[in-house]
Amino acid sequence: MHAWLCENPIGVDALTWKELPTPQPGAGEVLLEIQAASLNFPDLLIVQNKYQMKPELPFVPGSEYAGIIRAVGDGVQHLKVGQAVACLSGTGGFGTHTLAPAKLCMPLPAGFPPVDAAAFIMTYATSHHALIDRGQLKAGETVLVLGAAGGVGTAAIQIAKAAGAKVIAAASTDEKCALCKELGADATINYTAENLRDALKTLTEGKGPNVIYDPVGGEFAEPAFRSIAWRGRYLIIGFAGGPIPALPLNLPLLKGASLVGVFWGDFARREPQANAAMMTELAQWYGQGKIKPVIDRAMPMSELKAAYAHMGSRGVKGKLVMVN
Repeated sequence: MHAWLCENPIGVDALTWKELPTPQPGAGEVLLEIQAASLNFPDLLIVQNKYQMKPELPFVPGSEYAGIIRAVGDGVQHLKVGQAVACLSGTGGFGTHTLAPAKLCMPLPAGFPPVDAAAFIMTYATSHHALIDRGQLKAGETVLVLGAAGGVGTAAIQIAKAAGAKVIAAASTDEKCALCKELGADATINYTAENLRDALKTLTEGKGPNVIYDPVGGEFAEPAFRSIAWRGRYLIIGFAGGPIPALPLNLPLLKGASLVGVFWGDFARREPQANAAMMTELAQWYGQGKIKPVIDRAMPMSELKAAYAHMGSRGVKGKLVMVN
């Protein structure tokens, strides 16, 4: 097997493509031949030693991937050789093979292509857990999605629409806003060209959005929160924009609004049955055509460094996927 190896987490340039022994699965593991692996923001942080999870060196990055099971370890009952699965295990995806924990593998129904499967779990699980569970989104409510053209943003648009909400998508270019409209957004805001608060006031007739989905942080967090509706819920997904914002705590007081943390990974670990039920519903929605990952482009696994550079340019719409 071959894989991109991180032996010194000082950045993408230190990754090397190496031949490694093909491992055999231990108890509770499967050996997966990787067909596709998606690039997520944590995959950048982890090779810079900036992510909360710090794997033992050396390691193979690539948190999310899909492929075919080639061997199963002791105790694995629900999976079999030759079965197609997707997995989000945190590391291991940027190679030709990996050992995956069987309990983290999602069996794929027929007709679920590996490129879509590799771009599915993290974004859709995060967005469903955020909007439906943590945000308690109801049909007829209005959702503002910040960073709406990115991986989790495009998933959030689709899930909010599937839940019967009105969606306002905010993104940084007219091209990205056009993509959001194609995905079902009812209205868009180009926040580099428009004043966010003024646009929200107009689009919501002064009421503000009921739920704000924020994977970006940075400079737009405070103006967005100042626009939130009475009893609104502000969902803190992450800080892809860089700076972690500091909000004046009188704002949630005055709006009767909630700041709601969203940590899907720990939800999955602490509440596995609820997470499994959610993933079943998401797979059904995919089969029904309600949701479908937006793929910016699929690139050969050998071009991983170029994919990282493209992600860093903030020009990505949806997800980048590496294929073998």
